Amino acid sequence: QVQLVESGGGLVQTGGPLRLSCVASGRSFSIHHMGWFRQAPGKEREFVAQITWSERMIYYADSVKGRFTISRDNAMNTVYLQMNSLKPEDTAVYYCALAENPERYDYWGQGTQVTVSS
Repeated sequence: QVQLVESGGGLVQTGGPLRLSCVASGRSFSIHHMGWFRQAPGKEREFVAQITWSERMIYYADSVKGRFTISRDNAMNTVYLQMNSLKPEDTAVYYCALAENPERYDYWGQGTQVTVSS
């Protein structure tokens, strides 16, 4: 089994930064790509950003382009999400996910709360 543990969430004022981390551990596994998703109260979970492990191909949701940066540390099996210029609408529980193959995400973290005050 693979475990994903997120950290770095919290309360921040509008316009402030926050950096999330997610460490993957457990049995032997491979990483094709990792990503971040978020779910705000009363809304469905939505894609935020994704990075592939070998080619370092990166994708962002339109709502976060230019403000969020995803990066990874292959040796540490860790993915980061640097969030700048945060807005109240960024308030959500943020989840990281790991995909061993291109087709789908196989593992999910428990989530970390991000709250942006206006």
